[in-house]
Amino acid sequence: MKYVSDVRFWILLFFVIRLYGITFPPLEVGHNWRQTTVAMVSRNFLEVDANILYPRVDIGGEKTGITGMEFPVFNYLIYGAAQVFGYQHWYGRFINLVVSSFGLYFFYLLIRKYLEEKTAFYATLILGVSIWFQFSRKIMPDTFSMSLVIASLYYGTYFLEQKKNQWVNLMAFSILFLLGVLSKLPSGYLLVLLVLFLPNTTVSWRKKIVFGALSLLVLMPVYLWYFKWVPRLVEEFGFWHFFMGISFSQGVQELMGDMPRTLSRFYDTALKFSGFIAFLIGLFFMFKNRQSFLKWIIGLSLLLFSIVIMKAGLNFSKHNYYIIPWVPVMALTAGYGLAQLKNLKYTYFILAFIMVEGIGNQHSDFIIKPEVEFMINLEPELDAISSKEDLFFINSGDYPTVMYFAHRKGWVGTNAQIQNPRHQEEMKSNGLKYILILKNRFGTTVDLPDLTSIKDTPDYTVYKIQ
Repeated sequence: MKYVSDVRFWILLFFVIRLYGITFPPLEVGHNWRQTTVAMVSRNFLEVDANILYPRVDIGGEKTGITGMEFPVFNYLIYGAAQVFGYQHWYGRFINLVVSSFGLYFFYLLIRKYLEEKTAFYATLILGVSIWFQFSRKIMPDTFSMSLVIASLYYGTYFLEQKKNQWVNLMAFSILFLLGVLSKLPSGYLLVLLVLFLPNTTVSWRKKIVFGALSLLVLMPVYLWYFKWVPRLVEEFGFWHFFMGISFSQGVQELMGDMPRTLSRFYDTALKFSGFIAFLIGLFFMFKNRQSFLKWIIGLSLLLFSIVIMKAGLNFSKHNYYIIPWVPVMALTAGYGLAQLKNLKYTYFILAFIMVEGIGNQHSDFIIKPEVEFMINLEPELDAISSKEDLFFINSGDYPTVMYFAHRKGWVGTNAQIQNPRHQEEMKSNGLKYILILKNRFGTTVDLPDLTSIKDTPDYTVYKIQ
């Protein structure tokens, strides 16, 4: 049973568990809208234009759909797989799972360099069953991005501390950090932890200056993409899609107005309740043992992550994945807390409880509910009555999910919008050919007496614009 104490066994076990349903389409209840947005950008690289600087979605109406968003590193990997194997929904799931599993291992290696091995072991298991567990198999860049950043910190510390392979480690840090932060901007806040090396007298000032200069150089493409190119795409192509944050004052006001849900992101969403208790145990022992290194990690990371929270405002409390960048810090603290317990039986019991609660509360992510399965066959059904070039309106609100599975382009909106004669006429003048009204999921049935339906099913009705 020696392998049970090897963190690689657990990372592999978590990997295998999440292979269940890996080929499922992105139709699970949680964040199908976000996954299909990523997937449609990847598919458009394959079918429309492979220029990575011009990502495009399918919900831009008559426009090109080109818009500002995260730099599409993750999307482009999906596109690359599709070029070789042909397009399938699930490539993003598998790519994210592989990269995020390596991220867990780098997390373990990074902690083991500075704290006890058992702290690294417990922390990695706790992170593995946290919100990380479900989002590392979603077609979303959050854990993908964090994994690259964690790996970059590992190589960055080796550059600062070791004399061997200095330039290899420095280049590995630079490339991984650049790709990680480009993939998801908030992940970059972890760079602040390298400030801990400034007072370290064993690291030469030459290394510190080289490392600092290169870090700033790496951040330059990030700045250019998010603060120059993204606004330019929005302005030039006329379609806004990506959330770039709000003012600090507005963010604080929104968070204060939704404080219960905001706090729940920390005590429930991140590690679940048992994991949060372990986090509190870690905080207790951190102060009791005067563990200054961990204090600095928590203090610096929370300071920078608070900026992310305030810039996100209501989106932080509304969307559970916004907590992901700080979950590794919470898992580290929880792992440290368990490592301080003297009685191994209690430690293993608490750890087992955390793992059971963590995985058990995420089981719904492995299920596709029967009421949404109609979308799997939506594309061939629409192919029988329309061409892929025809523009559609779908009453799915802000959700792009149905448009993705329809494999069409056009508009998504509400019943009120499609019933508004002025809005309907405006879409007609811009090329609207069909209206798809969802009856049960993502939308509700609505009467359009002036139009004649050409296809009617228990789940949707299609109207053709004359």
